[in-house]
Amino acid sequence: MGKNHPNVDKYVESRARALESLLLEKGILPADAVDRVIQRYEADTGPLVGARAVARAWRDPDYKRRLLGDSRAALAELGVEFDMLRVVENTPAVHNMVVCTLCSCYPWVVMGLPPTWYKMPAYRSRAVSEPRAILREMGLAVPAERERRAPSIWTRPGSCR
Repeated sequence: MGKNHPNVDKYVESRARALESLLLEKGILPADAVDRVIQRYEADTGPLVGARAVARAWRDPDYKRRLLGDSRAALAELGVEFDMLRVVENTPAVHNMVVCTLCSCYPWVVMGLPPTWYKMPAYRSRAVSEPRAILREMGLAVPAERERRAPSIWTRPGSCR
């Protein structure tokens, strides 16, 4: 726990370890359960999955077309079952900025756990009201002539990610 998250409160860390110990001791949790979850998030879920899809799209134009046209099928080729993701492309003419105002539809399976700042109300509201300013603060200046899109793909919470 501490090696990957050096700023975790010691009290929280000790409580998590105590809870894990109790669950193991009472037979509620199999001995390898925590390790399997960690392995899943380190190798089978998260940013590595998204990076594999992007890298493949960079080197394989046919895959890129499939990823942009039918992301579900294209991700399935990489062993990912995620049917509520729409892939969009930034171009010299268009910059997409996706923000979830509810934070329930972040695509963890493909991108990993969301950063803390992404879930903060201040970020979410500013991303909607002043997206160019917040992108500039993050080190990305989007030229005024480039169209900025916030894809309006949500018809209800969780309908698309």
